[in-house]
Amino acid sequence: MPGVTIGDSLVQAACFLRDSGALSPRLDAEVLLAHVLGRDRVYLYREYDRVLEGGHERCYRALLERRAAGEPVAYLTGHKEFMGLDFVVGPHVLIPRPETELMVERALEAISGWTGPRVVVDVGTGSGAVAVSLARLAPPDTRVYAVDISPRALDVARANAKRHGAPVYFLAGDLLSPLRGMLPPGSVAVVTANLPYIPSDAMAGLPLDVRGYEPAVALDGGADGLELYRRLVPQAETWLSPGGHLFMEISPDQGETALDLLATPRWRAGLCRDLAGRPRLICGIG
Repeated sequence: MPGVTIGDSLVQAACFLRDSGALSPRLDAEVLLAHVLGRDRVYLYREYDRVLEGGHERCYRALLERRAAGEPVAYLTGHKEFMGLDFVVGPHVLIPRPETELMVERALEAISGWTGPRVVVDVGTGSGAVAVSLARLAPPDTRVYAVDISPRALDVARANAKRHGAPVYFLAGDLLSPLRGMLPPGSVAVVTANLPYIPSDAMAGLPLDVRGYEPAVALDGGADGLELYRRLVPQAETWLSPGGHLFMEISPDQGETALDLLATPRWRAGLCRDLAGRPRLICGIG
């Protein structure tokens, strides 16, 4: 009896995931099947009528069950694209989001226009997506440091830097404190920070594939979501060169409160909006 084809598998998988509550069932089905087959998604349509081998079918079914239970697709495949690069991800790091590409783009603009030594520090680097992207795309004389408090996250970030041949210097510790003894104060051109910014009492309301699988330490930003940023801003004032740039990703509803963190004579700051027009980034010059 002939087995199920790629096309039929996708239809059945999409229906199964839709019934489980997945927000993008067809895309999830395609990404997971392409992963099982070791092919890209174009192959699925080119070989739409090809019969799946039994081993592939069983593996695909197992991944679909895990996805239906809420496990993120990126953790199931172990990969996530960001800035056109493929990053290894796992349960010890936050999955890179498309909206964070805005921070990389703005940081690249700032670095390209910088006339002094191009030193960049990515705080809370996680998977290293921001730091590695900057190291790959910034002018070649740019020196990129990446800091994280989690040793396991740094292991993932180092693997991604090696994967992409990106010269990133990794430091373990809290916010900018590891820079002591590494760099002189006032020597950093750009600080990027995608720190936890979900208010603690909002954690329970996050989607299951976020609250149930992604590390809480990378999500929970304290009472109003901005506790780590309150600590970061005065540190950034110490380490940034005059006219240096600070970029902080936020939730769209935190814009005005987050701007108040830079409401001192030292800073000129504004809100940068994402492609949907929502406040997404605090862009400060200090």
